[in-house]
Amino acid sequence: MSKAAVNGVLLLATLYMVLPLVWLVTAAAKNTGDLLGGRTLTPDRWHLGQNLADLAATGDGIYFRWYLNSLLYAGVGAVLCAFICVAAGYAFHVYRFPGKEKLFGLVLLGVLVPTTALALPMYLLASKAGVVNTFWAVFVPSLVNPFGVYLARVFCRGYIPGEVLEAARMDGAGELRTFWSIGLRMVMPGFVTICLFQFTAIWNNFFLPLVMLSDTELFPVSLGLYAWNTQTRAFPEYYPMVVTGSLLAVVPLVVAFVGLQRFWKAGMTAGAVK
Repeated sequence: MSKAAVNGVLLLATLYMVLPLVWLVTAAAKNTGDLLGGRTLTPDRWHLGQNLADLAATGDGIYFRWYLNSLLYAGVGAVLCAFICVAAGYAFHVYRFPGKEKLFGLVLLGVLVPTTALALPMYLLASKAGVVNTFWAVFVPSLVNPFGVYLARVFCRGYIPGEVLEAARMDGAGELRTFWSIGLRMVMPGFVTICLFQFTAIWNNFFLPLVMLSDTELFPVSLGLYAWNTQTRAFPEYYPMVVTGSLLAVVPLVVAFVGLQRFWKAGMTAGAVK
C-alpha cells in the first residue's frame, strides 16, 4: 500500500507539471473562438500554421524582433555574467588579501536583496548616466549576480586543487594563463550551471525592462507578450498570438538545458579517475 501511495503521489505531481505544458502546446494551435470557448485541449481544429503566420505579420514581425532582443540580453549576458562570476569566485578561492571574507560577506548580503527592490535605484542610476530606454539599461545589470559568485567559489573549492595551480606556476604560467587554461577549464560545470541560471533569469526578466524601456523595438519577448496581453480585451485576435508566442518563448530554455547536459555529466565524473 505504501508503494502504491508513493506512486500515486508521484503520478499526481507529474500530471501537475506536465498538464500546463500540454495545455500550452494544444492552445497554441487554436484560434480565437476556440480559446475563448474553452476548447483548448480538443484534438481537432488545429490552426498552428495560421497563428505562426499572424505572429510573423503583426507589427511587421515585431515579435521576432523581441525574440532577438531576448536572445541578445539572455545569451550574451549569461555568458559574460558567468565568466565574471567564475573569475570572482576563483579569486576568492585562490588568493589571500585583506578583508577577503568581509568582502565575500557583502556578496552574500547581495544575495538576500530581491532584484525588484533594486529596479528603482538602477533606474535612477541609468537616468543619470543617460542610458534609460537603451539596450544597455537592461544588459548591464544582467552582468551582476551575487549568487553566481558564491556558487563559483563553491565550485572552485571542489574542482580546483591547489597542487594543480602550484604546478602550473612552477612551469612558468602566469596568473591569467593559469586561470584561463586550467582554472576555467576545471570549473566548467560550474560555469555552465551559473550560465544556465542567469540565462533563465534574464529570459524571464520582466520588471527591469518594464521600468527601463518604453521603445517597443527594445522590448524582450516577456514584456512584448505582456503588452499584447493587455490589449486582448479590446482586440481578442491577440489571444492566439500571445499563446503561440509563449510556446515559442519556451524553446530556447529547453534547448539550453538539453544541449548543456553533457557538461554536468562530465563534471560529475571529473574526480572518478585519479
